[in-house]
Amino acid sequence: MRILVVGGTGFIGRFLLPQLSGVGHDVGVVHRPESSATLPNGVRGVAADRQRLGEHAAMLRAFAPDVVIDLVLSSGRQAAELVEVFRGHAARVVAITSMDVYRAAALLHGLEDGPLAPVPLTEDSALRTQAQTYPPAQLERLRQLFGWLDDAYDKVAVERNVVAAPDLPATVLRLPMIYGPGDRLHRLFPLLKRMDDGRPAILLPERLAAWRGPRGYVENVAAAIALAATDARATGRTYNVAEAESVTELEWARRVADAVGWRGRFVVLPDDAIPSHLRMPGRLEQHWAADSSRIRAELGYAEPVSRDESLGRTIAWERAHPPAVDPAQFDYAAEDRALSSSREGAENAEHTN
Repeated sequence: MRILVVGGTGFIGRFLLPQLSGVGHDVGVVHRPESSATLPNGVRGVAADRQRLGEHAAMLRAFAPDVVIDLVLSSGRQAAELVEVFRGHAARVVAITSMDVYRAAALLHGLEDGPLAPVPLTEDSALRTQAQTYPPAQLERLRQLFGWLDDAYDKVAVERNVVAAPDLPATVLRLPMIYGPGDRLHRLFPLLKRMDDGRPAILLPERLAAWRGPRGYVENVAAAIALAATDARATGRTYNVAEAESVTELEWARRVADAVGWRGRFVVLPDDAIPSHLRMPGRLEQHWAADSSRIRAELGYAEPVSRDESLGRTIAWERAHPPAVDPAQFDYAAEDRALSSSREGAENAEHTN
């Protein structure tokens, strides 16, 4: 099968490309002209500007892909352009979107009102009605990390334009919070630094400690994408991709502690007893727990990398590639004051095994 991957030199792509080429597929990757990324043996590079895909239509069509995987779709405009380029020139497109398409995301971020959305989220759960996914300040921070994000970022519009396209069947994959080597958001780092610094206790706000959200290890997510791209049964289908269980933030922290060998305690306190740098805004009673049973049942998906190995590889990478540290986010003096001033801290201490 000939597969063209748009945006395949980043976090997910570095694991996806070898999974595709390693089993004999003819793989090309669309990347920025200035990219210096090293591609796996046998993978062909196609230099094109993601924001101006239409200008490179002839070159992209000449690759004659059976399937196009777009890892960096961020707006309805980009999706419409993708469809225009490949309609009649590819058998199928695999559009990578996000769990943030669900109404639950808008409720969490305070962008929509109303009753809580039922969880776990399935592929048939209600979608957002607001185009804006994140508060403006948060979106701007994300754009500084991910240059492919469009000003009009909206994965709902991406899905709408891709699914409605005539003459170009689509598969939609809704991805979770992804961790692993190369994670530019460094999701494990705040916990890991405190553990490696020998903190005897780690504080968690009460609402955040109980919050459940979907996660996935990057190599496992890449495996799901490769499977959906190469299995014709995925045509016309939408799939959630996430670990089978959406655990609480407290349980996630415990798993990291076990992997690190940290023997301190987690202390859960009311939000108003927590230092401001540890508080999480939003309507945290709205969980994002997701059901990924459809892709498992229909395509036989199973994670190739175990949970323990996933965490081990991520921790090793985080230690070798720490981000710049903002001292205000690691105000241990304030955390110590919160611990010592609250009797609840001692009474509600959660110990790791």
